[in-house]
Amino acid sequence: MLVATIVTNAPGWSRVQETFFNWDEFAKSFPDIWDGFLLNIKIFLIAEPLILVLGLLVALVRGLQAPVFFPLRALAVLYVDIFRGIPTILLIYMIGFGLPALRLLGIPNDPVPLGIIALTLSYGAYVAEVFRSGIDSIHPSQVAAARSLGLSHGKTLRFVVLPQATRRVIPPLLNDFISLQKDTALVATIGAVEALRQAQIHAASTFNYTPYLAAALLFILLTIPMARLTDHLAERTRRRRGA
Repeated sequence: MLVATIVTNAPGWSRVQETFFNWDEFAKSFPDIWDGFLLNIKIFLIAEPLILVLGLLVALVRGLQAPVFFPLRALAVLYVDIFRGIPTILLIYMIGFGLPALRLLGIPNDPVPLGIIALTLSYGAYVAEVFRSGIDSIHPSQVAAARSLGLSHGKTLRFVVLPQATRRVIPPLLNDFISLQKDTALVATIGAVEALRQAQIHAASTFNYTPYLAAALLFILLTIPMARLTDHLAERTRRRRGA
């Protein structure tokens, strides 16, 4: 309340109100921004399962203990170290402009699939570590009990370790996907006409920044329910462990 009072009584408030909170500009730009936001959702829905698969595979490879798998483990560690170290926006630039420049057969020129590839590589490294922490959190006695019942290493992972690990990592995974939904806007940097790009187009033509507010509102309306779901699942997991 105090902050609102200070802001609305500031000398430049009338100018800020006209530039950022113009209802006419909001109503005029919103349909285009909504169409762009549907592309953000499409990118998110395609990238999410790809990230889950990539992250799980990398986590499983890093868990292979036999010496013969050392090269694969080294590659998995290298992948995680590199793609966690590169800022997502830089990776989007490198993939979005670098891959088409190679002119290889089958490489897309459309910024949307290129953005999905970049987001998958970036977030796959983070999700791999989330899965690995979940797998490592399963007590060794669980594995020993499964092996004593005659289950192979693969079946132990499939029927004993992974189901428990997955339940434990759902809250942090949802946190990562909240960030992913916001980072789909970064695909605008390579030309995808999503919500942010639509807002930029309207703002550039009218010199009014209200379209950015409209885009921000859409992202907030999507991320808040996901955040509350994350809190609910985290609390349910805490109660189960307490029981």
